[in-house]
Amino acid sequence: MNIVVIGAHPDDCEAYAGGCAVKWLRAGHRVLFVSMTNGDAGHHAMGGAVLARRRRQESLESARRSGVEVLILDHHDGELMPELAIRREVIRIIRRHQADIVISHHPEDYHPDHRYTSTLVQDASFMVTVPNCCSDAEPLRHNPYFFYLMHARPSALTLTPHVAVAIDDVMDLKYDMLDAMESQMYEWLPWLEGTLDEVPDSPAARKAWLRTNWDDSFTRLAELHRNLLETWYGPDLARETRYVETFEICPYGRQASEDELRRLFPFFPDKRT
Repeated sequence: MNIVVIGAHPDDCEAYAGGCAVKWLRAGHRVLFVSMTNGDAGHHAMGGAVLARRRRQESLESARRSGVEVLILDHHDGELMPELAIRREVIRIIRRHQADIVISHHPEDYHPDHRYTSTLVQDASFMVTVPNCCSDAEPLRHNPYFFYLMHARPSALTLTPHVAVAIDDVMDLKYDMLDAMESQMYEWLPWLEGTLDEVPDSPAARKAWLRTNWDDSFTRLAELHRNLLETWYGPDLARETRYVETFEICPYGRQASEDELRRLFPFFPDKRT
């Protein structure tokens, strides 16, 4: 399968779907992470082209560690709008990568870039099959399955996920991916949270700090969606799971049955066992 994850910034895909991406890759599938903006505003002490170049390099390093492909578009961070020209970019990306699955932000997300990325992807969801739209890129003969990403801090969102994937077995690698995003994990986000003075200097200590700082966000989701985990894994495995990534079926695009969800997310035990 070809999986295209479309985030707003060069760390969104890694944070919200990095674990599942690794599992898809290990199962032999292809995963592309797209960032709709170049991230040139996401820092307290630098910005513009210098920051955009830094974040691109961080994304490439994260991709090297995981094996995903990355594509970063050159729209300004904090200024993304659901314009026709950008919708056409999204349509062409989905078509050229022959996407079977497309995943993007929830439309109620807190960040305007996230919301407008969601709008752009949803607006593209039918048009990827229309031959007379963006005729320079061959239309898809079958509509992909579209899903919404989780969010690590979902309290303000109306989240009703349909799939919960246990990622305990790949969580170390997910933290490796996030560790590569130094400008975000060790500078910008701690500055926003008022914890910048707590970030250690040494790489090993910083990585341990990162895990301590983020772990609660991911384990809280496992507790929140324990019943959904039981649906897909059964009570025993669900009870043992600490880390999850969840996905909600978008009302647009191809609609997946339970059997199709098991094919798209080929990580669950056989329901007959």
